[in-house]
Amino acid sequence: MRLSLTPKTSEFYVLFAQAGENALDVARLVERRFREHPSSGITQEQVKAAETVNDEVTRDLIQLLNTQYLTPFDRDDIYMLAIQLDDVIDELEEASDLLGLYGIELPTKHAVQQTTLLVAATEQLKLACANLKSFKGIQEALVELKRLEDEGDRVLRDGLAALFRDDRIDPLMVIRWKDVYDRLERALDNC
Repeated sequence: MRLSLTPKTSEFYVLFAQAGENALDVARLVERRFREHPSSGITQEQVKAAETVNDEVTRDLIQLLNTQYLTPFDRDDIYMLAIQLDDVIDELEEASDLLGLYGIELPTKHAVQQTTLLVAATEQLKLACANLKSFKGIQEALVELKRLEDEGDRVLRDGLAALFRDDRIDPLMVIRWKDVYDRLERALDNC
């Protein structure tokens, strides 16, 4: 592998913008899958395919980072941002996968609220990633992401409280839903 001394900074920005777009695409698929489950028509295979597209973008970002001597900003920051974006998408895909694995027939209102927050958060991620070069709007996006994360924490606590308060819910379903909620919360935290 050769290091290039000629900067290809625009490639980094293009790939980050693509990763931000991918995060939003996956969040929208997952949100629709949760909101309309089981009649959404969105399959886990579609979600997995969208997640795999971003794996390629992450791989391209890391490969570009490893071959460039000059980078648009700190190498560690580029690496961490690429991994963090990929983690958002991975957690979304895993939460979606749990619907089928756990045989969940009807998502809870709290899970739907979490996925709605994730769409809003990935919209902010997309905006921030698209504007990395100019930094235009990034501060506002970060403030909104923090607000959405705080709201997500509240939805998670409310959802867990509702699960544990309802004696009619099968204890195994409580465990399953807690796992789904945690995956969605980790995705939101990674935003």
